[in-house]
Amino acid sequence: MKRRALVLSSEAAGHPFRRSLPPHVLAAPFPADVEAAENAEARRTWRLSGNDWRGFLSAYCASLVAITVFIT
Repeated sequence: MKRRALVLSSEAAGHPFRRSLPPHVLAAPFPADVEAAENAEARRTWRLSGNDWRGFLSAYCASLVAITVFIT
């Protein structure tokens, strides 16, 4: 067994990137009920409206027409 004076990384994490992360990032995840509540809140707040779809469709069509005109 090696003796080390100072270890700043997590020895349990196998990948070098995971070893470089601070300990609180690799801590245990939230309980299932807390995570389900957060997912439900995110699902409710990220709902797209008709105005969002119309803006996306108009930007898509405008870019498609611009590319078509540029190619021909």
